[in-house]
Amino acid sequence: MRKSYLNKIKANISIYARKNSSSLLDGSYRSIFKGKSLNFDDLREYVVGDNVRDIDWKASSRSRKLLVKQYVAERRHNIMLILDTDRKMLADSKDNDAKKDIALMTAGTIAYLCSKTGDAIGSIYNRDNVMEFFPLKSDTYSIEKLLAKYDRDMNNENNSDINKTLNYIRNNINRSMIIFIITDLAGLESIDEVYFRELSMRHDIMLINISDGYLFGKDVYDLDTDTYIPNIFSKNQQLFQLENEYKDNLYISCLNKISKYRVSIVTIDNIEEIPIKVIKLLEDYKYANRH
Repeated sequence: MRKSYLNKIKANISIYARKNSSSLLDGSYRSIFKGKSLNFDDLREYVVGDNVRDIDWKASSRSRKLLVKQYVAERRHNIMLILDTDRKMLADSKDNDAKKDIALMTAGTIAYLCSKTGDAIGSIYNRDNVMEFFPLKSDTYSIEKLLAKYDRDMNNENNSDINKTLNYIRNNINRSMIIFIITDLAGLESIDEVYFRELSMRHDIMLINISDGYLFGKDVYDLDTDTYIPNIFSKNQQLFQLENEYKDNLYISCLNKISKYRVSIVTIDNIEEIPIKVIKLLEDYKYANRH
C-alpha cells in the first residue's frame, strides 16, 4: 500500500485546528480592492472617492443607504519549497525529532494548506550536485510525489549546498514566487547574502529554521565524525553552555543578514508544533507586507 504523507499531515493539522486557530490562514491569499476586479464579494456603504459606477442602485433604494459593490481579487500564488538535503538533516532537533522528518512534515503542511487555496506548489533541492526539480502544480498527487522523493533521497552520503539551488532559481525561473527555504542553522548561515538581496527583489522569501539537538547528554552521536562523543565532553556543563552561546550568536548573525530584505523566519523544534509555527510564519509574512 502506498504511504500517504498527506494523511499524516492532515492529522497533525487537525490537532491544532481543534484549538480554533486554523482560521488564521483565512484570507492569507485574498486581497479586497475597491472598484473594478474579477469577482463580486459584498456590499458596503459608499465613502467619498468610490467609483459611482460601482453603486448598486437597487440595493441602495431598498436599504435607503448608498451602497457600493465590493469586489475580491482572487490571487493564486506560486509556492516553491527549497529543501535542505545535506546529511546533517539526518541528525535530531532540539526536542529529539529527526530534522529530516520535521522538514518533510513542514514542507507537506505548507503544500497542503496552499493547495487548498488553489496555489501551485513546486520544489527544488540539490542532492550531491544533482538538481531535483518538481514543476509548479496544485494537485495532491504531485505533492505526495515530491514528499516521497525527498524522503527517499535523504541519506548519509549527501553533501549538498543550498546556494546552488538558489543560484538555479536565479538563473532559470522568472515567474514571481513565494519561496520557503527549509533548513537548519548551519544551512541558514551558509546562504550567501547575495541570494537574499537578488531573489527578494522578485520573490517573497520565508525561512524555516529546524533547531539542532545538543551535543550534551548520554550516548551523543556526532554525524560529522560518525562516532559517539566521549562522556567526558558530552556531559560537560561548561561545554554545553558554550555550545548554547555559539548557537545563539550564530542565529543573531543570520537574523542580521536577512533583516534588510523583509524575510520572515520561524524556528521549529518538533513535529507537533509545525502547524502553529507555519501559521505564525504566514502571519508574520502578511504583517511585514502590509508595512
